[in-house]
Amino acid sequence: MKATRVTAAAVAHLAEVSKWTVIRAFDPSGSISDETRRKVRQAADKLGYRPNLLARSLATNRTNQVAVLIDDFANLHKLPLLEKLSLALQAKGKVLMLININRDLEQNDALIHAYQRQVDGIILFANSFQDAILKRARVGKLGTPLLILARETTLDSVPSITADTQASIAGICEYLWSRGYRRPGFMTGPVAQESLVSRCEHFRGFWARHGIADVPVLGAGTYDRGDGEAAMRHFLAMSKPGARIDVLMCENDNLALGAMDTARYEFGLRVPQNLAFVGYDNIDMAAAPSYALTTYEQPLDAMVAAAIEVLAEGGKRRSVSIAGRLVIRRSA
Repeated sequence: MKATRVTAAAVAHLAEVSKWTVIRAFDPSGSISDETRRKVRQAADKLGYRPNLLARSLATNRTNQVAVLIDDFANLHKLPLLEKLSLALQAKGKVLMLININRDLEQNDALIHAYQRQVDGIILFANSFQDAILKRARVGKLGTPLLILARETTLDSVPSITADTQASIAGICEYLWSRGYRRPGFMTGPVAQESLVSRCEHFRGFWARHGIADVPVLGAGTYDRGDGEAAMRHFLAMSKPGARIDVLMCENDNLALGAMDTARYEFGLRVPQNLAFVGYDNIDMAAAPSYALTTYEQPLDAMVAAAIEVLAEGGKRRSVSIAGRLVIRRSA
């Protein structure tokens, strides 16, 4: 015999409240007194009631789902941030919906997919997203809060939550300058939008102001560790030992670890005596004794908290830049 589903109306009858009060009692953001919520929950437990999430979303016009669009799983910085973000959303009674942007689902289609799911918010956690695509998607006019996490934007209508790029690079460069490095280089991942001031540009700007205009840029093309190895291999093979850089700043830790492996194991360079390395993110592997990578730690907890607040405010807050901290180890 098929079991009969207990309805919200049955719980309302037992608890002597309205059906809409029952619905609000199972909504973490529902406006209801603690005593009424307790009474409804007791009645629900007695009857074995479990709320129908689909019906609740129709009644409240909220799905309690937040779409996160991501495109780069080779970047080891993303997983810890995703974990913190999912936990923070769950604490607010929401579920993270992960949408993988790849060759089979391009950026505009991914946005449409998220909007069609009627999610309560969209977080772009992707390196390849271009502001032109957001403009074409009429962001800000579709009623769904949207923000960009861990990447800057040029759009006033789309807030971004990032580590303070200018302050972080300034802190790194000032430390390297104080340590006596004078032949810097920079390794990039994906090419940044031309209109944004990237970590690389801030880095080169610092050294230019200190009289060092020639800062080689090594393009890895992605954040994949293997591409970091390849970019380092090409640079060292094409440069004369006496004219090489003395410190390499990498756009993230993953690239730095790959570049360091190539320098040490393929070219026999000592770190930091022959070539020093600095990363960005402070992933777990950066602290391994075999690397001891000097790096910049992004303020993940503060960034996630800011993202949750921006979503709660309907995505109307301006962009937020938050200071992290320089983590000094043996590599530089």
